[in-house]
Amino acid sequence: MRIFYVINSLEGGGAALPIPAVARVLAAQGAKVQILALTRRDGRALQPMVREGLDVRVRPGGEKDHLDALAWLDRIVADERPDLLWTSLTRATLLGQIVGLRRGVPVVSWQHNAFLKPANRLLLRATRRLSSLWIGDSHSVTALTASRLKVKADRLATWPLFAADPAAPQARPWRPGETLQLGALGRLHPAKGYDVLIKALAHLRAAGFRSPTPFEVRIAGEGAQRERLQAMIDQAGLDNVFLTGFCDAPREFLAGLHLYLQPSRREGLCIAAHEAMQAGLPTLVTAVGEMPYSVVDGLMGRVVPPCDAEELAKALKWFLRSPFKLARMGEVARSRVLDRFGQARFAATGAEIFAQLPVRRDAVFTVAASPAA
Repeated sequence: MRIFYVINSLEGGGAALPIPAVARVLAAQGAKVQILALTRRDGRALQPMVREGLDVRVRPGGEKDHLDALAWLDRIVADERPDLLWTSLTRATLLGQIVGLRRGVPVVSWQHNAFLKPANRLLLRATRRLSSLWIGDSHSVTALTASRLKVKADRLATWPLFAADPAAPQARPWRPGETLQLGALGRLHPAKGYDVLIKALAHLRAAGFRSPTPFEVRIAGEGAQRERLQAMIDQAGLDNVFLTGFCDAPREFLAGLHLYLQPSRREGLCIAAHEAMQAGLPTLVTAVGEMPYSVVDGLMGRVVPPCDAEELAKALKWFLRSPFKLARMGEVARSRVLDRFGQARFAATGAEIFAQLPVRRDAVFTVAASPAA
């Protein structure tokens, strides 16, 4: 089976980075996967795909030239006749559905996020039948896909987009006298809620809280909110909070922390939070996406409401007053994530989904009519 995997962009982080792991599972089932990116953006997801040996084609266009992108994708599909289009995110899905309908190629579509823009929700609900199978990247997103897009159960599947690696670098337990290292990893985007985190830290300072243990907060990532976030940090006088820029070694970054922070407004699975638990870190997360199902509150970390700086501040205060509890919570988190998201389970789920994939009608006819058949 030849699969054209259509993605919005090669932006680092988010939906593009798990593609090598997904392609590896599909290849083990006998598929040949080629990646078609509608635009490049920062291109940071390209090298992991190249290292995996994937064939990646990038359209030299932007994010708003939808007709040009449609023509580019249609031309490739018409010329090369893949057996399946596998799409990720709204733009790639809508264009893939149109091309699939025109060229008689079935479409399978990911859903990654617990949030869809209202216009995208209406469009995808209207075109939902053009995708033969919808795959949520977590159980929470699959449930939302059923409710918001009205996709029936027989066209839904779940493939959690995280395969825990027991060999990943491990965080070292905090020792008395050390500075506590708190950190977050992700795009500087409103969805990640870093402004709420900064407000929570500012609230602690304004209330006169003095941590019994010195601490630093490092936020690793790039994005359009950098200037705004830095201005908030400066205005609040938070001299222990740092925006460290894009991180090309996320595992090593996580292994250097004692506590991971994910104050998101919305998420799907949230790979970064699960990678933190893989590293043996306790996590302070918001109750969005899959995170409240993966993090047992009080046992592996803390779960707070999204967009609530006061509750986030209370949880931060609790951790800063109890640094000796972090290591044990991290151990429990690592054990749970390895059990729920192990590599064998990731591969087995992928194989189950592969068995459900639709096949192009003329491809079925060709196989049935061959002498070998």
